[in-house]
Amino acid sequence: MKRKRSLSSSNNKKTAKSTEEEATSNSHNGTNSYHAFTTSEIPELRKLLLSWYDDNKRDLPWRQMAKEEDANKRGYAIWVSEIMLQQTQVATVIDYYNKWMKKWPTLEALASATLEEVNEMWAGLGYYSRGRRLHEGAQKVVKDLQGQMPVTSVDLSKELPGVGRYTAAAIASIAFGEASGVVDGNVIRVFTRMRCIGANSTTPSVLESIWSLANQSVDPSRPGDFNQSMMELGATVCTPKTPACSTCPVQTLCKAKMQVDNVKIVSAKKLIGNSCQEIDMSPSSIPDIECIAENCHLCLPASESWDSSIGVMNYPRKPKKKPQREEKTAVCIIQRNKTPVEYLITQRPQNGLLAGLWEFPSVTATDDTSEKRRHSTMDQYLLEDLQMELNDKTKRRNVGEVVHIFSHIHQTYLVETFQIGDGNNNSECPAESGRQWRWVTKEQFLDSAVSTAMKKVFKAYETDKKKPSSKHKSTKQVSSKKQLGLTAFFKPVTKEGK
Repeated sequence: MKRKRSLSSSNNKKTAKSTEEEATSNSHNGTNSYHAFTTSEIPELRKLLLSWYDDNKRDLPWRQMAKEEDANKRGYAIWVSEIMLQQTQVATVIDYYNKWMKKWPTLEALASATLEEVNEMWAGLGYYSRGRRLHEGAQKVVKDLQGQMPVTSVDLSKELPGVGRYTAAAIASIAFGEASGVVDGNVIRVFTRMRCIGANSTTPSVLESIWSLANQSVDPSRPGDFNQSMMELGATVCTPKTPACSTCPVQTLCKAKMQVDNVKIVSAKKLIGNSCQEIDMSPSSIPDIECIAENCHLCLPASESWDSSIGVMNYPRKPKKKPQREEKTAVCIIQRNKTPVEYLITQRPQNGLLAGLWEFPSVTATDDTSEKRRHSTMDQYLLEDLQMELNDKTKRRNVGEVVHIFSHIHQTYLVETFQIGDGNNNSECPAESGRQWRWVTKEQFLDSAVSTAMKKVFKAYETDKKKPSSKHKSTKQVSSKKQLGLTAFFKPVTKEGK
């Protein structure tokens, strides 16, 4: 019977050559040798990954722009793509990117645009401060940097608003050939699995180790392509919930996969009992799967167990998300009966959530705010903040609730509507108004710089309009003197406001 290879660290002996190689790599990146790449693994990683990328990369518009001969145009095109791709899926970004580059193909063109135009173009993409900072950055390049994009990651992060470490490294490597690694969510997932990094991947020390791996691994001859190949691998193969390990081009270098394979072998041995001699359990046949360092800050914490049922998805580890803050907002869609019909929208403050975007009149509400109190608060807001006297309100009714999830807020909109006549005097926003406001048609509303949340509110309003008038929720309870028929007592009760 061949000797059992234990999963314990005491039996994980390394060859002198392997130890020497890992010690060399360790000296380069400050990472424990088990979690680092050896000097022989690095060229293998580059070769395998770039070969796979050349054959499998997606045809994306910004990758075509990366071939632009003009370095300034190239840098701008990559900058726009990287900002749009923050917290947003590729499929969503493509259409926005194409429209943006068609409207503003150069830094100079973007710098000459108004913030209102930028917000309109960005509407629906989310995280609206990104568009504002991109606009500010373009203006700074044109005004203060003689129209020339910074070309190093250090200068990019120093000079351009909204450009952090990752974005600067991505632009510098893809557009200008700087040999800098990148670390985003996809790269974190790939590296934590390849090197079995089980510690919380959001902590500064772990992130710094991953940055070291990225900078150590990047191919100096093709830094942009290498970085994109890492991100491409994480987006299409080494995915969060359905990793395709069997088709991964670097599976031979993945310690998480080795760990899974090793557990399968040990499990098989337990199943066949004394017949284990049929399985090769020699040290050379089973890869090392544990770190031998004491109190390693990159290993899975002792308080957390490795779940064999999810395999490589044990990595990366993240802390539990904080619960979203619950907020309620009363929203009023005011319809002016002109031809075509117009709706009142107001502009949000130029800072904070959804800064500078347009919305229907909105006020904060609470769980215990009654319908009567909401209407009173809304009327007060219209009069005092917007300087609007709307004494001819008709057909005031509730539309219902609309829920929208922001990254950190669970927002519930309590929507109402009423109409005013064409002869109402409130046609233009007075100078003393605390908020800018204007009347827009449906088409103008949809083309304005409004959030996805407001478009959902308007969609709910239009759906409610199509209901028979008897289905609308009235703001007043009207009693009926008619006697109910016998069958009415057997109709099911329906709940409102859900």
